Amino acid sequence: MLLAGGFALFAGLSRAQPERPLRPTDGIAVLTGGPQRVEAGLRLLQEGEGRWLIISGVGRDAPLDQLMRHAGLDPQATEIETRITVGRQATSTRGNGAEVAEWVQARQIASLRVVTAAFHMPRALLELRRTLPGVELVPHPVQASGARPGLLMREYGKLVGAMLGLSALKPEKPPS
Repeated sequence: MLLAGGFALFAGLSRAQPERPLRPTDGIAVLTGGPQRVEAGLRLLQEGEGRWLIISGVGRDAPLDQLMRHAGLDPQATEIETRITVGRQATSTRGNGAEVAEWVQARQIASLRVVTAAFHMPRALLELRRTLPGVELVPHPVQASGARPGLLMREYGKLVGAMLGLSALKPEKPPS
């Protein structure tokens, strides 16, 4: 009964929208793995909603200029590329937490906007809170139309596992 109630709450969160109006944060962290995330993070940085941006978990074959072009930005016509870090170490949500934490500490960031899919946000925030105590995390969910039921069930299982500390038992894969 408790798991079913938790899943119902989680399913409602999978349709979350970003806060309005947006309040600027020191940094923006995009956790890769799905559509719209990188584009949203780049747009937020360009609009001045954060000073710094990390795109965590990027594959080795995706250069920044390609990511920017895919988001509809001309890398030559903007100065934001100097404020972007492309993180290539993370291969899991727990790995995102470690990669983002190192980046946050190096820049002394006190507030961080987290960009990921709405259904992934609860687990992302859980892992980031573990590595970033004292940093204000502001969720910025994308894909607010909701995820397929099977995907929601898998993500809910991962969230429950992470809440129980099981994500720490899975070794981080080396980046590919």
